Amino acid sequence: MMDGEIFTATLVPPGNTTPNSSMTLEQKTTFASVILLFIFLGILIVRCFRILLDPYQSMPTSTWSDGLDGLEKGQFDYTLA
Repeated sequence: MMDGEIFTATLVPPGNTTPNSSMTLEQKTTFASVILLFIFLGILIVRCFRILLDPYQSMPTSTWSDGLDGLEKGQFDYTLA
């Protein structure tokens, strides 16, 4: 920096022109999709924490042999033949 020179840093462009504050259609679409992705991510995070806190809640209470008519668990292979 030279002697006698004043350093000013401003975010406003020089002159009397005001920047266009409206967003374009592409920017609006991108902004909306990013917001939707964050909502989706939040839902997934909540669901994962619920599964971690109670992992057996989402499991069915029936076993694989409930649908068999009077067969034992070891006899399932013979019913396929």
